[in-house]
Amino acid sequence: MAEAFARHYGGGHAEVSSAGTDPKGLHPLTKEVMAEKGIDVSHQSSKGLTDEMLRNADYVITVCDHADQHCPVLPPNVHKLYWPIPDPAITSDRPRAEALAAFRQARDELESRIRQFVLPLLK
Repeated sequence: MAEAFARHYGGGHAEVSSAGTDPKGLHPLTKEVMAEKGIDVSHQSSKGLTDEMLRNADYVITVCDHADQHCPVLPPNVHKLYWPIPDPAITSDRPRAEALAAFRQARDELESRIRQFVLPLLK
């Protein structure tokens, strides 16, 4: 979700990559809640974090406790931000309405934070 919003609001002015410390694949509810915002994420894939990504990064943003705790040591020129957003995938075994609400909440929080982060960089 964060990658899609960064691409959307960045308007092609930045290179954006999304990667995880323990990638699990693109959750179907992610596709569904992003489609509600008019953003197609079906072409995105879950990727692992690589050394090359870190060498080329200006910013690394971790969005859950697990990623923040397992983030490797970053090169000195890379800025790290931590946004504690609960992982909605942990609700996958709950009733659909509850899981969907968790995915929407994560989506909306990510959209807000991405807008606040990206838009000032474009000025």
